[in-house]
Amino acid sequence: MTALDIHNVSVTLGDTAILDDISLHVAKGEFVSILGPSGAGKSTIFRLLTGALRQNSGTITCNGQPLAADQHGFGFMPQRDALMPWRRIIDNLTLGLEVQGISRKQARTQVTPLLAAFGLDGFARHYPAQLSGGMRQRAALLRTIVQNRPVQLLDEPFGALDALSRTQMQAWFERRWHAARWTTLLVTHDVREAVALSDRIYVLSRRPARVIAEMHVPTPRPRHGRPVRAESHAIEAQLLEILLDQTGELL
Repeated sequence: MTALDIHNVSVTLGDTAILDDISLHVAKGEFVSILGPSGAGKSTIFRLLTGALRQNSGTITCNGQPLAADQHGFGFMPQRDALMPWRRIIDNLTLGLEVQGISRKQARTQVTPLLAAFGLDGFARHYPAQLSGGMRQRAALLRTIVQNRPVQLLDEPFGALDALSRTQMQAWFERRWHAARWTTLLVTHDVREAVALSDRIYVLSRRPARVIAEMHVPTPRPRHGRPVRAESHAIEAQLLEILLDQTGELL
């Protein structure tokens, strides 16, 4: 079943064409990544999905239904955790539910059983400044997931972390995703991250962005904690070649 379908979508802002006849889809329970040169329009796709922008042409459907301007089926995690520093972690985690009209008490009842699974047990009363970067990212992810949206949108969620923390978070997230099978669309500049986490990868051209490649990642899961397989190296090399051909330089 297709959870998300973007079909022949184009976006022009002023005199600048951003997206040119983009088509991509995400099946229910699938993990799909989008790679492309800086400024190609990857985040523009998320702006369309979250209602911050409207396409000039084409259609977007979520679970077979047209994307309505006032009711979206997407959880969204931006590049930085965006936790409110004056709210304790538990109150940051319930914020999305409260915005939906759920009482704070009921929202806490939904969030509390998930704290241990996200490595946050014992930290509900802490403030964001008291947590490590990785813990804040896990909190931001839990805040997104607990809203129970059909599709999860992740915009460079680990980009602000140092290399070691990023690798650890990728491994942690793959384990959580493998258990829960959230339908996930990830925007990333990191080729290795895309190959490590994804079932399929779309590659965008320079602006105006078009889909220039779609690659399946057949490597068995779980992938972290095992030697990198030859097919993963081969896919990374192909993706880098495609991207270098677009930019003449690395991302």
